[in-house]
Amino acid sequence: MVPNPNEPAWRKNFRTSFPLDVSYIPIGIACGILLHAAGFNTFNTILVSLLVFSGGAQFLIASMLTINSPLLTIVLMLFFLELRYALLGSSLSKYLRGQSTWFLLLFSGSMNDENYAVNYLKFSTDKHFTQRDALQIEHWSLLFWTVSNLIGSLVGTAITIDLTVVHFALTALFLFMIVMQIKSFLKIIIAGLAAVLAIFFLVTTKSTLGLVFATLVASFVGFLADNYLTKQQKKSRLVKMFKNPAGTPKE
Repeated sequence: MVPNPNEPAWRKNFRTSFPLDVSYIPIGIACGILLHAAGFNTFNTILVSLLVFSGGAQFLIASMLTINSPLLTIVLMLFFLELRYALLGSSLSKYLRGQSTWFLLLFSGSMNDENYAVNYLKFSTDKHFTQRDALQIEHWSLLFWTVSNLIGSLVGTAITIDLTVVHFALTALFLFMIVMQIKSFLKIIIAGLAAVLAIFFLVTTKSTLGLVFATLVASFVGFLADNYLTKQQKKSRLVKMFKNPAGTPKE
């Protein structure tokens, strides 16, 4: 299809983000239902959708609230879960030069994994794509996500949800995320180490803060192991088992 030069920017950006927006509907509704089951009213559901805008984080909030986790533990878990956005945002920084601090705050507050991927692709391939276009795509996705959460919250008022489902939903979500990340034997080992450490620290501390400790230790061990393997100039067959078969950009 030949682009229409007279097409309004909002319509063009809506068309670009629409496949992503539609994919948010079922997940957003489920998230709204689970947040309601965890004790969020409709207003709080909308508020957390706007301020957090992360499916994994919102599922985590719902799960940890149902087991009465301390607020500090929830904040720390969210911090480490969402820390990846520092890396995602830095990769977009070269396309956002010259923008005001307020624009950058607004842009970073409405960025998530999916709209980041769309914007990065557009910045890389479309020379006419602007910073304002990227912000609109973020806001279209945020609108669909928030409305889907709202619908889920309203549905939650009409049905009764067993809170056990909340734990299962979060477990299934993170198992899926782990499976998607398994591209090397090293990641399998680190995932197993994280599970063992989580059990150890939970038993030792008798608190969900043990999950934070397990995350920090396993991540640090994984970083050291990956850094060591990367520096190996002469790689044996055993070393290659631990590396991503797709290689690295330098390879």
